[in-house]
Order: sequence, then C-alpha cells, then structure tokens
Amino acid sequence: MGDPTLSNQRNQSAPATPRLNLPSRMSDSSFHLENVPSRSMHINRLLNSSYNSSPSRTIYSDSLLRAALFGPDTPDKKDPLGPPASRNIFRYKTETKRPLHSLSPFGLDESVPGISHSPVKAPRKVPRSPYKVLDAPALQDDFYLNLVDWSSNNVLAVGLGNCVYLWNACSSKVTKLCDLGIDDSVCSVGWAQRGTHLAVGTSNGKVQIWDASRCRRVRTMEGHRLRVGALAWSSSLLSSGSRDKSIIQRDIRAQDDFASKLSSHKSEVCGLKWSYDNRELASGGNDNKLFVWNQHSTQPVLKYCDHTAAVKAIAWSPHLHGLLASGGGTADRCIRFWNTTTNTHLSCMDTGSQVCNLVWSKNVNELVSTHGYSQNQIIVWRYPTMSKLATLTGHTYRVLYLAISPDGQTIVTGAGDETLRFWNVFPSPKSQNTDSEIGATSLGRTTIR
Repeated sequence: MGDPTLSNQRNQSAPATPRLNLPSRMSDSSFHLENVPSRSMHINRLLNSSYNSSPSRTIYSDSLLRAALFGPDTPDKKDPLGPPASRNIFRYKTETKRPLHSLSPFGLDESVPGISHSPVKAPRKVPRSPYKVLDAPALQDDFYLNLVDWSSNNVLAVGLGNCVYLWNACSSKVTKLCDLGIDDSVCSVGWAQRGTHLAVGTSNGKVQIWDASRCRRVRTMEGHRLRVGALAWSSSLLSSGSRDKSIIQRDIRAQDDFASKLSSHKSEVCGLKWSYDNRELASGGNDNKLFVWNQHSTQPVLKYCDHTAAVKAIAWSPHLHGLLASGGGTADRCIRFWNTTTNTHLSCMDTGSQVCNLVWSKNVNELVSTHGYSQNQIIVWRYPTMSKLATLTGHTYRVLYLAISPDGQTIVTGAGDETLRFWNVFPSPKSQNTDSEIGATSLGRTTIR
C-alpha cells in the first residue's frame, strides 16, 4: 500500500473515484450481542449515496413569541424540513434574524412600567449537516473497538485495518503513521493529553507508543493476552483495557511494561476514561458493569451495576467534579449519571437506541451521545434537563466512534459505513450566550487513502 492521499471534492455529475487497495477488514471478526454484523448494507457504498442535508429550522412567529414570553427552553411543536441539498455538498441555510424583543407583545415601549426590555436569547441552533465527510475504508463495524481520537495539536488519528492514519485538521494533510502487518490489526488509538505521543492497541494484545511528529515507534509494551480495545491517558500513566478482562496501568517513563493489573471485570473491557483531575479512572465492560478506580487501587472503589448491556460509553464532566456519565448497549439504551464523590445515582435517560459514545462540551454544560441500533443517530443534550438540542442523522451504520476537537466546538463521528463526519455542535466559550448559528464553510467530501 502506498502513502495516503487526499482526494478532491467530487460534484454530483462526476463519476465516483475508484477505491484503492486499502487495508482489509479484520479476518477474526468477533460476534457479540453488541456486534451483530449487517453486511448486506455494505454493498451500497456510501460514496455513491445521496447526502441530503436538512437546513436549519425555519423560525415562525409563534415560536418566537413563545420564546419571548416563556423563555428559550419552550419546545417547538413542529420541525419543518426544507428541500434536500445538493448531493455530497453540505450547505447551511442563511436566515435573516430579527431581534426577539421586537416580537414581544410589549414591543419597545419604554413607557411600560415594570417590563424589562433586555433581549431574550433564542435557543442555540446546531447545523443538521456535517461540514466535511472523509471516506475511511476498512473502518471496522465493531462495538468494542476505539479507533478514532483527536489530539491537543489538532491531529486526528484513525485506525483502518492494520494501519494508523493521521489527518491534520489545519492542513488536511494525511500521513500513514504505521502498518502493523498482515498478522495484526489496530483495535484502539489514544493520544497523550499533551504532546505528540500516540498509543496504539493491537489485536495481538500489545500496546505500541508512537511519536507522531517523527513517525517513529518509541516502544512496544506487553501484558495482555488478547486484543486491546480501550486506552486512556493520565499524564505519563497509560491505562489499557483488553478482551482478556484486565486493565493494565503503565508508566511509560518506567522500564517495566506495566506497574499494576486490575482484574475485576468478568468480560471484555471496552470503555476507559480518566477524570479531568486525573484522580479517578472509570472502566466499562461487556459484563454490563461500570467501575471507578483511584490512582493506587487494585480493586474498584465504586461499583455500578445498573446497566443491562455492555458499557462502552463513558464521559467525565469538565464542569463538576465527580460527575460521571455512562451509556449502555442494545439491551439497555440508557444514559446514566453518577456522583462519584457521594456515590449517588443521579438520573437515567432512556435514549431508545444502543449508546456507543459520550462526550461533554468543555464550553457549555452539554453533552453528545452517539447511537447504534436502531436509529444510528447523534444527539446533543442540555444538562441537567436532558432536553434535546439537536438530533443529527446521516450515518447508515452504528455510530461507533466519536472524538472532539481541541477547541471543544467540533465533533467527528465514525461508523461502519466507512465514513468520518465532522459536525459543528458546540459554541466557543465567548459565543455560548449568543443566538447565532454555529457554522463553518461548506466543505466537500474527501478520502483518507
């Protein structure tokens, strides 16, 4: 295989670019409750599908009046959709906005006593279409893997078959970081919190550390007997979760391959996340359990057994110490919230679909969930009300992969339909209280090759 190149935007009338010979799918496919293959859909490559973007919601006067009278959280009764956008082009509808206070029944009459004339903020609008789509051939449709991560230096790492590719979000340059060979495959990728080190978990149970700035492997660490599907960094400490049911704690500064092994899960470990203060590690497994560990424990300090399916989706709040969110698989479909400081189960939201990933916004008190069976959707939630700000669709397979940009405004989602989709969902810290729509220049579809 040659080095990857980035293909140009194709318009609607142009013929589809033939796919190159890229990494094949893993031959030792696993069959789990959360991982039932549906390959009949794979014949219809998304490359030649229609992408119908939904324009932003049309604002009607009754909606504005309701918002002006009762506040921006009042739900609309209908969500009319405009005509479909052009194929493979992601455009945004531009609307002429009027100040909300101009629609108030009190108008701007300063003589009315006791009436505040401060403008009422409209609910923030989230674009319903991705602003960029990357083809990602050989992106696995496997619930238990974690193949996409976004670095603090704005570089996206993607595991495709037995290779890892890097996509620079600033320059759109694509680099093939490594090729594990025909006898191994990539099961997880994870960037260190700072710097250019990337951890790669493999199907052979090894963890490789790469210096992405020099495309050089720094070391290979052993300890697991089976594939490594989950990785989480805490400064120089790297945690790895495996199908062998164990979690290994590794200090990459030390000569030894690992410092300790945690063995409380009874099935594959598929979710790992360190808290923002690096004091607590949350782990989720195919045993439907959610455990919380501290930096030195060899047994969980907290055990949560409320989920009824595999727990892959785990996210710590950046806004409140000890606030943890977790999501369950197909038989569960729920997002649960926990206070690990008081050991309290706070709330539960049934989403109606398999929960694959969760991530909090660092700019506002909101979070995103991605889903699989049966709706393959992406949902933006306001916390703690858990009201839906947006439901984003477009993926035709389960949305198994999710990462957030370093500025906290953009998410990228990946699926077994072999696409990566980029969405502007969160505001910048400075614009979080405005009523303007988040948007980016409409960009075309390109390919990681």
